Amino acid sequence: MSDHDISILLVEDQTLMRQGLRTILNLEAGLRVVGEASDGEAGVGEALRLRPDVILMDVQMPKMNGVDATRAIVSTWPEAKVIVLTTFNFDDYVFQSVRAGAMGYLLKDAPAETLIQTIRRVHAGEVFIQPEVASRALRELAAGGPRAEPQSFDLSEREREVLVLLAQGLSNREIAARLFITEGTVKNHVSNILAKLQAENRTQAAEIARRRGLTPP
Repeated sequence: MSDHDISILLVEDQTLMRQGLRTILNLEAGLRVVGEASDGEAGVGEALRLRPDVILMDVQMPKMNGVDATRAIVSTWPEAKVIVLTTFNFDDYVFQSVRAGAMGYLLKDAPAETLIQTIRRVHAGEVFIQPEVASRALRELAAGGPRAEPQSFDLSEREREVLVLLAQGLSNREIAARLFITEGTVKNHVSNILAKLQAENRTQAAEIARRRGLTPP
């Protein structure tokens, strides 16, 4: 690593994603990954220890989410330059990330070239939000803030019951016993819930439900 390379910390809980990012970035001249963390809590520690030029921060992680981790880093080290990298295109995540101190916001399906350009721009002191995300967020800001989105997600009453128990950490078998339905029926409800909430797994579904007020805090 030369003295002119941009040092980068990766904070991402998915190993394959982290490895892929490291490979892409280390192949780019002038960029170098200097550290990694697999959860938000560890990410805060590594950021304050390494003081990298740029931090790539996932949103959904164990122990501490990316928004809270960003806030913790920036509150201690105001010069930190954090780019939030996530699968979520929700207005509230954009606003929360910026309020927490993030200088960039990108979706994970962005081209590698866009990611690299964003790292360079944020390192230079710019604030950059992916255009398709920014345009929607700015429209909501002009209207007075994030729009109140439909809270039901078209969930049936039974699906809402399953979601509440899922968010409490119950297994399919435990949910089935609690609601007096079969485990197979629970699996079907869970599949429908993930599809309607556009969640990749149960953990994400529980987090989305909590943020949208679908389950008790």
